[in-house]
Amino acid sequence: MFRFENIEFLYFLLLIPAFIVLFNISTAIGRKRMKRFGDPEVLSILMPDVSRSRPTIKLTLYVFALVFIILAIARPQYGTRLQEIKRKGIEIIIAMDVSNSMMAEDIQPNRLEKAKQAVSKMVDRLVNDRIGLIVFAGKAYSQIPITNDYASAKMFLSTISPGIVPVQGTAIGAAIDLAMSSFTPDEEMNRALIIITDGENHEDDPLVMAKQANQQGIKVYTIGVGLPKGSPIPQSATGHRNFLKDREGKVVISKLDEKMLQEIASVGGGKYIRANNTRLGLNALFEDINKMEKKEIEARVYSEYEDIYQYPVALALILLVIEYLLLERKNRKLKHISLFRIDK
Repeated sequence: MFRFENIEFLYFLLLIPAFIVLFNISTAIGRKRMKRFGDPEVLSILMPDVSRSRPTIKLTLYVFALVFIILAIARPQYGTRLQEIKRKGIEIIIAMDVSNSMMAEDIQPNRLEKAKQAVSKMVDRLVNDRIGLIVFAGKAYSQIPITNDYASAKMFLSTISPGIVPVQGTAIGAAIDLAMSSFTPDEEMNRALIIITDGENHEDDPLVMAKQANQQGIKVYTIGVGLPKGSPIPQSATGHRNFLKDREGKVVISKLDEKMLQEIASVGGGKYIRANNTRLGLNALFEDINKMEKKEIEARVYSEYEDIYQYPVALALILLVIEYLLLERKNRKLKHISLFRIDK
């Protein structure tokens, strides 16, 4: 398949006709001035070394060289056609808690940033698996549908913050429910849901949803981010750093609810891992998930394109050399030799 990598440079080809028009105008003006001195037929006898055809041929060579240079700048490339290939993998959806409590700093630099860093490293280890991303707080939202475009997944991952969700809170059950409808409907595909949260669920019953997910063949894993003793939730207001307080003016301490996350993983058929400052636990989960049987996944990919700009560059150089060697005036010593049969 042929394409131009920088196709916008092809617009410069529109300047070629304007260049030719300017040349014709200049030639017409020159001939008009020549007529002031006398009859062109008589003047041609008086100036036998002047060629009428060579300037036009030199222009033609120059124009074609310019065309090839523009084509080279546009980077012509050649590659194979779109192909369907089969790969073996599983589907993984990561549900990440982005509630305000994830900004607590008992896990450095904070719970959310630590989770994002670990997920980014896990994505780097994926090969044929499909991945999706869900964020949740008071409600759950699909951030990335199931895909094998790992670059896009990492790009969206870097933009995650508590500000991307309009409703605060922690609704783990809503995240599980959304994940169940986000997987592909292929019942034979092995699927895993990884929930990264501090476990402080305030909105629904995640155990019921985790059980339903397991009945649909989805393994539910949980990673607890935070420490049992808890930590205040930092906030920035009017340039000053303070901590979230309740209605009574007391500083809110966000604690890891390990019991809830252990129960979710148990009824979901997965495992629970607690994160700390040295590791988040995704590596251990990744090894466990890799043990799941891989199913065939069809994917469409393009092979790499090969640059072929060197060919128009070579043609342009050849034409420019010929244009340079072709003199506008006839050579008296070589006037009887006409390689192009243009002078009479």
